[in-house]
Amino acid sequence: MAYKPNPSVDIKVSAPGVATCLIIIAGGALVTAWLNQPAPVLVAVLIGFYFMFAIKVVRQWEKVAVLRFGRYVGLRGPGIFTIVPIVDSLSRYVDQRVRVSTVTAESALTRDTVPVNVDAIVFWIVWNAEKSILEVENFIDAITMSAQTALRESIGRHELAQMITERETLGHELQRILDEKTTAWGITVQSVEIRDVRIPQALEDAMSRQAQAERERQARNILGQAETEIAQKFEQAAQVYHDNPVALHLRAMNMLYEAIKERGSMVIVPSSAVETMGLGGLMGSTALAKGGN
Repeated sequence: MAYKPNPSVDIKVSAPGVATCLIIIAGGALVTAWLNQPAPVLVAVLIGFYFMFAIKVVRQWEKVAVLRFGRYVGLRGPGIFTIVPIVDSLSRYVDQRVRVSTVTAESALTRDTVPVNVDAIVFWIVWNAEKSILEVENFIDAITMSAQTALRESIGRHELAQMITERETLGHELQRILDEKTTAWGITVQSVEIRDVRIPQALEDAMSRQAQAERERQARNILGQAETEIAQKFEQAAQVYHDNPVALHLRAMNMLYEAIKERGSMVIVPSSAVETMGLGGLMGSTALAKGGN
């Protein structure tokens, strides 16, 4: 008969439980060995404690500086390495991946004295861990504060319209300023992106009204220019009709024809208009021409 496990009877063994059991077993073995041969066990315990504090591991993207009696002796990592406890000490671990820092400049005045709030993103990387550890106390705070100061200075050199329409240019300028300062620290600023430029709501409403008025002014100018061009065309047409009455009559007949054709209705023309256009004489001439034929 096949065995079927009973959930109420089976015991589930977890990893912490296994580790605890192994520690208890190892402790019991050490006590037993200590009672039999205390000297070798003491040496083994001391060696174990030594390597517990001597072995260090640095991840793939990190570097760390080793200081021996307070003096710099070199960088370690990535991977496993050993130090001499008490004699050697380690600096903070330096992450050499690309990092992102957010910088904000609140109520900074532009060149045309407009208060703005600007948010920017700085992409930077530590290319020389030795310089970043030895040359500056806290390079993360140094990068953030330098970027904020440079952002405020750049805002003061530009007008509001330039900041809104030329964000990429402003970002390149900030990147150049920061990179000149941070190169001595072993840090390179790869790029700076202006994420947002905010202005007071009252000023935004005023700018909206100004843009609307400018568009209306342009529309009126275009309409006036069109009226002028139409008047000039009418003047030229009047000159042509004045020198050629037959052309004027033909144009009047064409206008009547277009009105009747498009609207599909009868148009009543006063007799005076017919006489003015000479429609009667024209029809009579046409009839005589047909009778002669």
